[in-house]
Amino acid sequence: MFVAPDPGRTRLRNSARAVIGVAAAVALAEICGLSLTAAITGGLAALLALFTVLDGHVRAQRLTTALLPVAGFPVLALATTLHGIPLARDAAFLAVVFAGVYARRFGPRGHALGIFGFMMFFVTQFLHAVPGQLPELYAAVGLALLASGAVRFLLWPIERRTPPPAAPPGLPGTGLARPTTRQAFQATAACAFALGIGQALSDDRWYWAVGTSWWIFVNTTSRGETLVRGFRRVLGTVVGIAAGLLIAVPLHGAPLPTAALVAVCVFGIFYTAAPSYSWMMFFVTVMAGLLYGLLGVLHPGLLLLRFQETAIGALGAALAVVIILPVTTHAANDAWIQRALHCVRASTAAALDRLAGDPDADPAPHAAELELLLGRVRMALAPLVHPLSPLRARKARARQVLSLLDDCARDVRGLVAVAADPQASHDARLAAACWRVEAAVEALTAPRGASGPATVPHPRPSAAEPALAHLHGLEHTLVALATPLRTDPRAPLVISA
Repeated sequence: MFVAPDPGRTRLRNSARAVIGVAAAVALAEICGLSLTAAITGGLAALLALFTVLDGHVRAQRLTTALLPVAGFPVLALATTLHGIPLARDAAFLAVVFAGVYARRFGPRGHALGIFGFMMFFVTQFLHAVPGQLPELYAAVGLALLASGAVRFLLWPIERRTPPPAAPPGLPGTGLARPTTRQAFQATAACAFALGIGQALSDDRWYWAVGTSWWIFVNTTSRGETLVRGFRRVLGTVVGIAAGLLIAVPLHGAPLPTAALVAVCVFGIFYTAAPSYSWMMFFVTVMAGLLYGLLGVLHPGLLLLRFQETAIGALGAALAVVIILPVTTHAANDAWIQRALHCVRASTAAALDRLAGDPDADPAPHAAELELLLGRVRMALAPLVHPLSPLRARKARARQVLSLLDDCARDVRGLVAVAADPQASHDARLAAACWRVEAAVEALTAPRGASGPATVPHPRPSAAEPALAHLHGLEHTLVALATPLRTDPRAPLVISA
């Protein structure tokens, strides 16, 4: 809950940069004399640009950032124009939901544009923006994207020095079986439910229910993942509301301490997003309370309403994934685990080439990609390791898989560090050890029933040979993974000595 690996301090640097980028966007809006509503819109636009633009190359990131207004400006115009026409507004919002989720089939760029479009509609509901404010909203978003882009690509170009790993591609499928198509229908149905029940509860704050349903479907694949994500969102919101009662309410919207705490929340959102959805939602909820304080509408009853709307949105998402085109958790697990194992093999091969003297071989991107894939594996297995899961055998098996994959990642990180040392040497034993690692991966990723190559771990090398030690650790871990991965998931787990 409190400790997660951060190779190269990437999360730390991205979080610090996000604070600078959002602060620059808000400051620029204030300098230009824009209203508080416009400044908040600009700050959110900067946060989204830094949070959602995840293309694999810097040039692609620049283009995606430049295209954000193409998705955001028409939605802003639509949302403000229809603000006073509830039925048309609701229908338009659901259309934006469907289009935003469907756009994920176009990769990271479609994902970012879809989220940005949805959030531009959401923010107009949050701020009760009207058509007369549209020019300054456009100005605020434009300035925010310029400011955050300058921070990201000029002032602190982290990705230029450390190329970002490619986002793991989604699971394959066609037609209604395609994840983006299926999720588009699921998310739209969930948001329709949340919108209807949320409006029955509150005519003013119903959008929190819709936002909850929308975000639960981001980066999930299976029914179990979505249910667990909904639970974690509610948990993070509850804890955030409690913190808001102690922090945000007593401030009464005082500008300077509120701005400082919002900066802390922005940092927390970025720093905890990858390892813990609950912690991220904690910071989102506290930040929302602080913004309500700035707007002068914060009171304890509003925070209670926030919880109720969140619960409605989570319920809508749960019903949608259970009823509409469901995908079981087991169907997604093997695909993500196999991708992680193939990445282990790629990291090992690149490290070996680097140790052999190839200056173009670089295992670091593979290691970074492995961290992303392990995040997807944890998400896929989360329903099985959840404390409320009644499937004891599968829970024990899933926990062992996660533990062994974490051991793999640890040895990969160590091997990458050794390969980066110019004094590190290469000998024939490294090549043999690398071959055994590749054989172990092939045995684990072969179709069920196929006979992969037999692997017998070699004796542990001395501590003075770190590269061999890490390869030996990988070999033993991969052999141990055969027990939980290659046996009947319903059978009791027997751990070999």
